[in-house]
Amino acid sequence: MLTSATTPLDSLPGAPDAALRLRQRAYIRTIVILDATILLLTVLVGYFTRFGGDEPRGSDIPYVVVAPALVAAWMLSLKALRCYDDRVLGYGIDEYRRVTSASLRLAGAIAITGYIADVGVSRGFLGISLAVGTVGLVVARFAARKHLHRSRSKGAGWSRRVLVVGDTAHVLELVHTLRREPYAGYQVVGACIPDALLAPVPQRLGDVPVVGSFRGIVDAISTSRVDTVAVAASGELTAARLRRLGWQLEGTGVDLVLAPALTDVAGPRIHTRPVAGLPLIHVEAPEFRGARKLVKGFVDRALALGVLTLALPLLALIALAIKIDSRGPVIFRQTRVGMGGNEFGVYKFRTMVVNADALLKELSTRNETDGLMFKMRADPRVTRVGRFLRKWSLDELPQLANVLFGHMSLVGPRPPLPTEVAHYDGDVARRLLVKPGMTGLWQVSGRSDLSWEDGIRLDLYYVENWSLAADLTILWKTFGAVINSRGAY
Repeated sequence: MLTSATTPLDSLPGAPDAALRLRQRAYIRTIVILDATILLLTVLVGYFTRFGGDEPRGSDIPYVVVAPALVAAWMLSLKALRCYDDRVLGYGIDEYRRVTSASLRLAGAIAITGYIADVGVSRGFLGISLAVGTVGLVVARFAARKHLHRSRSKGAGWSRRVLVVGDTAHVLELVHTLRREPYAGYQVVGACIPDALLAPVPQRLGDVPVVGSFRGIVDAISTSRVDTVAVAASGELTAARLRRLGWQLEGTGVDLVLAPALTDVAGPRIHTRPVAGLPLIHVEAPEFRGARKLVKGFVDRALALGVLTLALPLLALIALAIKIDSRGPVIFRQTRVGMGGNEFGVYKFRTMVVNADALLKELSTRNETDGLMFKMRADPRVTRVGRFLRKWSLDELPQLANVLFGHMSLVGPRPPLPTEVAHYDGDVARRLLVKPGMTGLWQVSGRSDLSWEDGIRLDLYYVENWSLAADLTILWKTFGAVINSRGAY
């Protein structure tokens, strides 16, 4: 048996955590109020931008009716696309995708209705309102999510209490994965392991207490006061046992989640297909060529050209500061390895003394990171201007030329040195399947503070799961990473 028949699950004290449910509902109410406020401000911006202080003319319906109706229809569209589902709020990019989709669908519905009914509402007013509102909703959701993530990282009762069920190896792996990103809101408080592994005395898996076996999951839920049961892989957890556990949890508010052995695969590549009553997970192959790649290359070059043009005065000031601060060239060119293992010269503003490579041998014993890279917080080779440029990532601006030449992308894995690539194994070499980037997941996740293992994991995740939407998200987050200057040295 998987669960005890002597303890009714619906009578368990503390399962689920009522306080967490109240916080979740309060957060959803806050999001609803925030969205409504944004939309009310949006229609005012659209009205005054289009008409100023003049009286609107030619409209069959007064705008005192049109504006509230637009806000109400927009809120209904957000509700219809489940933009207030607590399983979406605060997780991944699906929240932003749903908000954007709801706004675009509303715009399409208004366009079709206006054409058929021939309603004389200003297209300028509608266009401005819909464009500003869509951006405002996404920005507001981003700000609210940051606050939610900070609350989750600090604890403060915002995280789900999780009981992990599975064999020892998979339990430890799942615990490590959940703790790697505490802002996701899953706090592991206990584990249940197979009966054969459970000793007569209490055990611990690392710092996670083992609170029972597969026969005592119901009792473990009660004693640990959990609201989520996460099932990892185990040979003893048959389909019949999992189905029975799901029945036991029905109507209790305790969530059942299954953690597949497949990790680091983004949602758009995963599709569930019911076959003979089995929910088979179909994983799409990574996309390394095709139309989306062509669009990505065009967007990269267009943005790089625009930023370079606007930043010319800043580039000139930086070049002058480098020249005054220390002798040597302004631009530092270093050989890196790009897509397919092809070497190219990456351009950066020089931030070190001219004999930096010769001094590296003397400093090799003071390396402060693991893996194949050399990182040192107080590197004596860095110049005064160089420290400032590195703190704000201004030394990387010349890489925009590499993007124009097609050697790099705006977003991608960190461009490695040939000495690093020489030590790559088969898995790490997959970083070379796409162009390296000026920024990437490594940049927005800690930069030099990351371990070698975490940096490689993030790069491989990007290679397997890249998308234009993810690129835009990473570019947005890069500004925050630069402003915070965390891990920049």
